[in-house]
Amino acid sequence: MPLTELLFQLIFGHALADFVLQPEAMAYGKNRNDKIHDKEHSLFPVWWYWLSAHSLVHGGVVYLITNSLLLGVIETVIHWVTDFSKCEGWIGFHQDQSIHIGCKLVYAYVIFAAIL
Repeated sequence: MPLTELLFQLIFGHALADFVLQPEAMAYGKNRNDKIHDKEHSLFPVWWYWLSAHSLVHGGVVYLITNSLLLGVIETVIHWVTDFSKCEGWIGFHQDQSIHIGCKLVYAYVIFAAIL
């Protein structure tokens, strides 16, 4: 597969997982600082369930595209840490997206370099 095709698939997969497959409940629920978690006995799942599920979706997409379990696990971990950092206010939305897309560039390069 050409490098540009792999990169397109990875970026498409990111857009799909980060925007289409992330329901509003997950977008708010993954942030431990969101008011949705204010209730003392809330039946709403804890924030790290949401963040972990969201990150696993991203890791699964990378795995399905690259057929690399290692890259899928790496994506899951990096996505979790990056989104946690954004929810804490340590980085902004643009930095968050830049890290995510930067990871896809690295994955595409690693796969492409392994083929050569």
